[in-house]
Amino acid sequence: MRHRGLSIIVLGAVISGVGCKSTKSAPDAAGTQAAQDVGLSLRPVSAFAAITDEKQRSAALFVEAGRVITHPRCVNCHPADGVPRQGMARRRHVPAVTGGPTGHGTPGLPCSSCHQARNTPLVGTTLRSVPGNPKWALAPAEMAWVGVPLGKICEQLKDPARNGGKSLDALHHHMAEDVLVGWGWDPGPGLEPVPGTQRAFGELIRAWIDTGAACPSP
Repeated sequence: MRHRGLSIIVLGAVISGVGCKSTKSAPDAAGTQAAQDVGLSLRPVSAFAAITDEKQRSAALFVEAGRVITHPRCVNCHPADGVPRQGMARRRHVPAVTGGPTGHGTPGLPCSSCHQARNTPLVGTTLRSVPGNPKWALAPAEMAWVGVPLGKICEQLKDPARNGGKSLDALHHHMAEDVLVGWGWDPGPGLEPVPGTQRAFGELIRAWIDTGAACPSP
């Protein structure tokens, strides 16, 4: 129990120093609200209706959805080397950990040692928390997004061999309904959320699929 408590404190201290999920630097409570008011909305599907070429419209829809997909709050859990990243700068996780063979950590230090079923506020402050979700884990290496251009991510997402065997409809359900994806909009105090809402994101993904699931240039 002592080891677990120390892990939470250490990880919490790191998170409080780096912040994660939306406007370029870790905002305080007031800064978070200002960021949400100014730059964190997603353009609706209707905003792309004037693009008459369906393939171009499809690619443009994915670029807008890509503001969520390529955000550090999401990318940090999609490394190629099994090492999670932290913060808007995508720094390597401190303390040093790996996702292990299943993405849930190693036998001696599973992710659940620090990441509980929900965000855990740090003792003594309401402005910082340790991220948490019942499904907390790293994505498999074949789904690596760190340093990958959006066009390549798009192709990866469409490939059942690299997206967990998902059809496009299953991919939409994952993006629009999955609770771990949804955590990106509720990362806890001191951490920036990804742009928009999960509903708006899901609508963009649906429209992208319905227009042919075209990918932008890498």
